[in-house]
Amino acid sequence: MTGLKPRSTRDPTAGWRGWNDYAPFYDWENARTMARRDVRFWQDLARREGGPVLELGSGTGRLTIPVARTGVRIVGVDRSDAMLAFARRRARRLAAALRPRLALGDIRALPFPPGAFNAVLAPYGMLQSLTTDADLAATLAEARRVLAPGGVIGIDLVPDLPAWEEYDRRVRFRGRSRDGARVTLVESVRQDRRRRLTVFDQEYLERRGRRTTSRRFSLTFRTLPLAEMVSRVEAAGFRPTAVLGDYRGKAWDIRADVWLILAAKTR
Repeated sequence: MTGLKPRSTRDPTAGWRGWNDYAPFYDWENARTMARRDVRFWQDLARREGGPVLELGSGTGRLTIPVARTGVRIVGVDRSDAMLAFARRRARRLAAALRPRLALGDIRALPFPPGAFNAVLAPYGMLQSLTTDADLAATLAEARRVLAPGGVIGIDLVPDLPAWEEYDRRVRFRGRSRDGARVTLVESVRQDRRRRLTVFDQEYLERRGRRTTSRRFSLTFRTLPLAEMVSRVEAAGFRPTAVLGDYRGKAWDIRADVWLILAAKTR
């Protein structure tokens, strides 16, 4: 893997942990939560800025592939090879001319040259998986480095994570997987207010016939207040151009269920 190594393999709240285990279930759960409601926003941003575009934490290609279908050149980077394996399978179904480049790498130390992209996308809480100030600062600095002059970063934050109710072993979803297995998500939620962390302890149960298998892992997110996040973006060398409250371009207000920050690289 390119880029930085995890600072501690024992820290259960490190934001990089859990994603390899999550890979087989990400699309299944996402279809029941986010679905496609943000896809057009990112497609429109990519078309407006023009390629090449870089998506941070591109995962299974949920957004990478729809953006690629517009004809905009896009590169997806993720540190989870298990996630990227799903994206690669999706990409193979595209015409060769549309297929995105998918790179294994650490968003804190991007494996791309300076000025390589016209836009950087950080969708659906991606930057909230950075659980320390140092990791957030490094990622924003890298995003600025790989952007061309005047290039744009788009950041999507999930504002309700700190208000998430704490609970223990609650059945969140049940349903069938694509291969016919009966899947149940049993979830626990913990809040670490001092560190601004929300931790999801997840257990996926897959039943095939009489056999049930279990996979357990945790996902951790860190949420800063919007004003503080905007300040971090500015300090990294960006000029905010819009703060939005939905995917249709509505201006942000305190009731918004989405926080979207668009910012241009300063000279």
